[in-house]
Amino acid sequence: MNLRRDVFQAIADPTRRSILLLLTTQSMTAGAIASNFDTARPTVSKHLQILTECELLRQEQQGREIYYHFNPNKIKEIAEFIEPFRKMWDTKFNKLEEVMKNYKKE
Repeated sequence: MNLRRDVFQAIADPTRRSILLLLTTQSMTAGAIASNFDTARPTVSKHLQILTECELLRQEQQGREIYYHFNPNKIKEIAEFIEPFRKMWDTKFNKLEEVMKNYKKE
């Protein structure tokens, strides 16, 4: 059965977020990535599979090794989706701040 992965479900997991952060500075093999975690290598491989299916990571074969690379374009898509919500909450908090300033004056 082929499940469609949701990018927001993928980044909801703290281990997957840690993997993304780890790969922002350099490409790494699955073994190198797994060495940074206290979990079994198959567990890390499953996380890598999910992140790759969501296009948050891309794979590159170099000889016998597969290197995982961070995909900043996909993160940009996520940020663009979230931006209107951030603006909405900024507006609401700014209004609340004005109400609180006026409340303190009275």
